[in-house]
Amino acid sequence: MAHLSAVALTLALATPCLAQQTFGGNDCTEDCSGHKAGYNWAEQNQISSESDCSSNSQSFNEGCQTFVEDPSRGSGEDDEGEEIED
Repeated sequence: MAHLSAVALTLALATPCLAQQTFGGNDCTEDCSGHKAGYNWAEQNQISSESDCSSNSQSFNEGCQTFVEDPSRGSGEDDEGEEIED
């Protein structure tokens, strides 16, 4: 029985954790919706300088900066191609 417990513990430790969701190379806090909002805002306001990305939200700012760096990227998916909900 102890052997099975050791095997179970080994498997649990060896199982990879879910990867952190990212947007534009930045870690998302929960679902990347803040990054998406920042990207969309920058797109709608034709932002061309990262210095214009200065809200109180880090994820919003990172989304805005991602637009400045890559305006053709789009905001609908994270870096892994998973859809971002609104």
